[in-house]
Amino acid sequence: MVVGRGRGYGEVMNLGPTELIIVLVIVLVLFGGAKLPKLAKSLGEAQREFKKGTDEGAADATAASTPSTPASPVDSDKPAGPVA
Repeated sequence: MVVGRGRGYGEVMNLGPTELIIVLVIVLVLFGGAKLPKLAKSLGEAQREFKKGTDEGAADATAASTPSTPASPVDSDKPAGPVA
């Protein structure tokens, strides 16, 4: 255990029902009831875009790290055959 570092990462986001209600009331007061649907929609779109970007990045990283298979090897011992 490291002394003087505060809580660990897993403990920071450990919110109980009371804390969640307090956060929701603060959000309601700050943004008002009329703006909450717009806020939720924009947060959902942002989350979708972020997930799409991370999925594309992971696919690009996988494609870049996967070696391409070479074409079938050419036997240099056999003659090429007649060329028409």
